[in-house]
Amino acid sequence: MLDLKVLTLALGDLEEDQVMDLLREFTATNPSEGDALEAVAACQGGMAIVGELFEQGEYFVGDLIFAGELLTEAIGVLKPALGGGASAVIGTILLGTVHGDLHDIGKNIFRSMSEAAGFEVVDIGIDVAIEEFVAKAQEIKPQIIGMSGVLTLAIDSMKETVDALKAAGVDAKIIIGGNPVTKDACAYVGADAFTTNAAEGVKISQDWI
Repeated sequence: MLDLKVLTLALGDLEEDQVMDLLREFTATNPSEGDALEAVAACQGGMAIVGELFEQGEYFVGDLIFAGELLTEAIGVLKPALGGGASAVIGTILLGTVHGDLHDIGKNIFRSMSEAAGFEVVDIGIDVAIEEFVAKAQEIKPQIIGMSGVLTLAIDSMKETVDALKAAGVDAKIIIGGNPVTKDACAYVGADAFTTNAAEGVKISQDWI
């Protein structure tokens, strides 16, 4: 049986070999999707530890990047148990960090988890200009548009982007995510939903589809 606390601490400590060994042993037992989602949540808990250590100055940018790559690798191992082994794509998500914000850890976690859930995710990166969001949305016609931001200024950037998308006639559900987002911010931005938790964001997206 997978010890979720051990998994969380191993990822928080960036112990790649231990994390992968734990997950490979776990998936060999043919776990249920629910158990696999618990494993994902445990990995997210590890990412929270990484974030805290970064804020305390014990981890650096390189550690954050490595943690993001480790999480992507971990979710890749869990994909078959999450139902992501099927080739059918359940929907398309256009994803990016809004202009003025360079953070991508949360965005990358959401992308990995969405792909594991069966979505095709078109990630257009960080500091994405309003025009780029609109042009890409018109090109690929996603069912869902995800906007990420960590800085407080990202809220205004999200609102400007949402306004432009609606003015351009883009028909898609919009979800915003990141530390500063709240129910009030969601209403101000004009988004359909908000989340500060990647797993919750994927659940919302699945419900829309």
